[in-house]
Amino acid sequence: MSSSTSVTITRQSGYRFLVDFSPNMPGLLSDEPPPLGEAVGPAPNQMLMAAVANCLSASLVFALQKFKQDPGALTATATAEVGRNENKRLRIQSIAVKLTLGKPGAELEHLDRVLSQFAEFCTVSMSVQQGIAVGFEVYDATGAVLSRASGH
Repeated sequence: MSSSTSVTITRQSGYRFLVDFSPNMPGLLSDEPPPLGEAVGPAPNQMLMAAVANCLSASLVFALQKFKQDPGALTATATAEVGRNENKRLRIQSIAVKLTLGKPGAELEHLDRVLSQFAEFCTVSMSVQQGIAVGFEVYDATGAVLSRASGH
C-alpha cells in the first residue's frame, strides 16, 4: 500500500521560503545562512537533520510504548558531515543522531528488544539512508550508551 504526501514551498524573497505543510498547520519559514540568506529560519540541511532525528525519536517512543514503557524526556541531536563530491558540489555525506532517554535504561523493560528494532520503524531515516549514511547512538539518563548503529 502506498500513499502520497506533499508540501508547498513559496519564495518570499532572496533565499527565504514559506513551507506550507497543510491548511491546518502553521507554515515554517526557511532560509539559507549568510552570505546567501539571512538565517531567519532553518536551512534545508537543518530540516533534513530535524526530520531524521524526529523520526528516529518517534520510532523509539513507538517501540517503547509497544511494551507500555515511557522514555521520559527524550532528546535527540543530529549532526551532519558536509563535504564535496567528485564534482566539487557540497553534499551531506552522513548524519549522526544522538538520542538520550530521560530515564536510566535499567528502569525500562524489554529495552534490548526495543533497541534492536526501533530504527526499522523510521520511514525517514530508512529512506534517507539509501543515499546518505545515517547512524545513531542511544543513551540513557545516566549517560550510559545503550545502542549504536552506523550508517550504510
